[in-house]
Amino acid sequence: MRLSKYYLAAITAFTIWGFFSLALKPLHLYPSLDILFYRVFLCVVLMMGINLLFRKKTLRETKENFRMMSATQKRNVVLLTLGGSLLLSANWFFFIYVMNHVSVKAASFAYLVCPILTTVFAYFILKEKLNKWQWTAVALSIFSCVLLSFNHFMDIFYSLIVAATYALYLVSQRKNTAIDKFLLLTLQLTTTAIILLPFYPFYSSEVPTAFDFYFYLVIIVVMFTIIPLFLNLYALKGVNSSTVGILLYINPLINFFLAIFYYKEDITTFQIIAYSLILLSIIIFNSKHIFKSKTKELQTKDV
Repeated sequence: MRLSKYYLAAITAFTIWGFFSLALKPLHLYPSLDILFYRVFLCVVLMMGINLLFRKKTLRETKENFRMMSATQKRNVVLLTLGGSLLLSANWFFFIYVMNHVSVKAASFAYLVCPILTTVFAYFILKEKLNKWQWTAVALSIFSCVLLSFNHFMDIFYSLIVAATYALYLVSQRKNTAIDKFLLLTLQLTTTAIILLPFYPFYSSEVPTAFDFYFYLVIIVVMFTIIPLFLNLYALKGVNSSTVGILLYINPLINFFLAIFYYKEDITTFQIIAYSLILLSIIIFNSKHIFKSKTKELQTKDV
């Protein structure tokens, strides 16, 4: 029963993120930069409020841990946090742009490829090893990208940018373990807000006055940022990261089906084959973790 709560938290988080387009699409008439500005600023206000009101103990512990670090450790934490801020900002901007100005399918494709790109980057940057089946999955994914690029090169181009920025963010933050994750995200978004603030007067449009803009923005910040983040952090207490990684695919799959059945975006047989190969590559790539989890469950039952 205890384990099922963590699975439910992870499934709920990724299911919520899967429906992100329902709140983002109504804002397609607004510039992507404006949505990014207001999303970041409002997120910072709410997350800082949560930290100051409900997480004072964590703040004190983090401050003490940082004080005890060596100069090299402090420098690494600062650089990783700042680098993560830039990558996360880029990912949010390009995701909003692709969702509202390219296609929902392109946005969903980005997060289908993202886990594989993450592992490839980790192989070259962190020297993590891949087995032959995982390399097969990577090859299948690359072949699928080639198929999808026919007559849709710009879609794939933007999708890969979205996937690459988030993959690089995840890889870079694997070494940033000295700070509480929620506090880390707060610091990164605060840094992002500070970076964006000087550009706001020059690159933003007129301050939106329509009620729908702020209505959907609050939904995006609360329902599609803070709540699923809390659920994801809670899930990681009882479910290993590999399982959470597999459940991550709930998000782009919902996006893809919304693109076809709700937004009525055109899809060809060619694209169906390519997406099927991507799904196959995902299964192959994660097969070791899937079967390992099943084996452990059977062993637990036997005991």
